[in-house]
Amino acid sequence: MKAITRTLLFLLIAAPALAQEVSFEQWLEALRVEALALGISESTLTALDDIEAPLPRVLELDNSQPEFVQTFTRYVGLRITPGQISRGQQLLQEHAGLLNEVRRRYGVQPHYLVAFWAVESNYGRATGGFSVLQALATLAYDPRRADFFRRELLTALQIIDEGHIAATAMSGSWAGAMGQLQFLPSVFNRYGVDGDGDGRVDIWSSLPDVFHSAANFLSQSGWRGDERWGREVLLPQEFDFSLTGTGTRKSLQEWQGLGLTRVDGSPIPVADMQASLILPAGAAGPAFLGYNNFRTTMTYNPSTFYALTVGHLADRYTGGGAIQRMPENETAMSVDDVRQLQELLNGAGFDSGEPDGRVGRQTRAAIRAFQQSRGLPMDGYASASLLQALRN
Repeated sequence: MKAITRTLLFLLIAAPALAQEVSFEQWLEALRVEALALGISESTLTALDDIEAPLPRVLELDNSQPEFVQTFTRYVGLRITPGQISRGQQLLQEHAGLLNEVRRRYGVQPHYLVAFWAVESNYGRATGGFSVLQALATLAYDPRRADFFRRELLTALQIIDEGHIAATAMSGSWAGAMGQLQFLPSVFNRYGVDGDGDGRVDIWSSLPDVFHSAANFLSQSGWRGDERWGREVLLPQEFDFSLTGTGTRKSLQEWQGLGLTRVDGSPIPVADMQASLILPAGAAGPAFLGYNNFRTTMTYNPSTFYALTVGHLADRYTGGGAIQRMPENETAMSVDDVRQLQELLNGAGFDSGEPDGRVGRQTRAAIRAFQQSRGLPMDGYASASLLQALRN
């Protein structure tokens, strides 16, 4: 063991947020001691010897996630193409037997499972080129979310120790999301299923394991196999945009009473279901009602862009039409733009919280308050035009 006192080891283990007060090598040695205390074998921990210094590319990507820096138009356009739709339809037929077996067990419809598969890893073709251990060590050493990623790193080591995957084969995204499902280690540990009965959970190369694990996660998260995810709708003139967002839920009958229709102008179906109204590109863009399965999709990735994309792609597999009213020339907001927007909102007396470049619930509430004060549609949408209005 490298020269490091037991007292310092204890402090490092008890307070990972202090990680950068010591060298990366000392921090990694403390992690090794903690892993041994958890019962992880010394042979597994030799994988830590291959971890190099923190990767700048991982930290760069952590600050440029597509949900934060891409417009809805671009986000969807990159993930839903004629080729992707055709490929998904082909794979639905090719794996129909397995997908129907999974549906019978978990109640998750095949076209939704394939849509998750597409968005997460391009049908298994893009699982990420990072070492999961290296990526997680980088993020665990960085103080911003050190505690969270330290736990994920220790769980990843446990997964290796249990024989599910070799350390050298444990590849994933810059954030440590693994395999064709892009499960974080903690999600793998809780929901992974050995679908092919070989004694291992292999979400890297076993499609039975991939589909059983995804369906198990969705089922336990509240997926309803007899419902769709949601639908695109049209809004009436003079609509009250303060009713939008995941924080508001109304029955379908209530939404119908407020004048919402299908995109062809016909009444929305009425069932015993609650829904939220989502405007991913603001008042000038498309509108969607998101049902229970939309919310369940957000447990997989807490992004409305992501959930809308998965749901819409599933619709396209089964003959659904393209999204209507997509905005033209939608301008992206960078993290720095959003941070400046938050600073200007705070300065104008609309509390958006600590400026962090992320559009969360408090920022949207501040935007709505500002919009109300100016007589603008209260859509809570962080746009370039809103930023310019605040600058002026």
